[in-house]
Amino acid sequence: MLQLTDLAKLYGDTPVFDHVNLSVAPGEMVAVLGDSGVGKSTLLNCIAGLDTPSRGQVTLDGTDITHLPEPDQARWRRARLGFVFQAFHVLPHLSVADNVALPLLLQGRHDEARVAQMLAEVGLEGLGERAPRTLSGGQLQRVAIARALVHRPALVLADEPTGNLDPDTAERVMDLLAAQVHAQGSACVLVTHSATAAARADRRLRLTRHGIAPASEGRA
Repeated sequence: MLQLTDLAKLYGDTPVFDHVNLSVAPGEMVAVLGDSGVGKSTLLNCIAGLDTPSRGQVTLDGTDITHLPEPDQARWRRARLGFVFQAFHVLPHLSVADNVALPLLLQGRHDEARVAQMLAEVGLEGLGERAPRTLSGGQLQRVAIARALVHRPALVLADEPTGNLDPDTAERVMDLLAAQVHAQGSACVLVTHSATAAARADRRLRLTRHGIAPASEGRA
């Protein structure tokens, strides 16, 4: 289980967000909505240990991520975290299969069968040897999802994963992400401006500088 306890990020005396308390269960997807500039991406970076919160703590399965030394945080990210980015961040000089395999390779693992399984599950079977430049935006986002989930992480973070996609492709990508998170039992935090994407989550919350609370229906 992911637990955020009184998490805050301030720049000087100005809060980006404060008093964020949140629990996410294994296999649960939580969507975090909020106005531009409220710190949704900063929240994900604090959860991932890529940014340091001003106070509070992040724990996953009882491990306090916030206060781990940086080398231990890096090892934790490699083993326990999957990140889906809006801009895909697929490496252009690697094949599709090698991009998906990266989290395994960073752990010293070579598992071609697992990579092939993930490619099949995201609808990219037979495209492993292709170069990323030959794929559509929707296909690239599916590569990013397969890469984030290939090592069976306990936690998945998704930062505007449909922001660069057309509505039909975005819907298919969200269906895929939700299905994979539920099947693998990963806790997932999704940040988005899209009410349509958020509707695929099990819970919808709104982040403000004062904390986090259930989102009002009909408001993105």
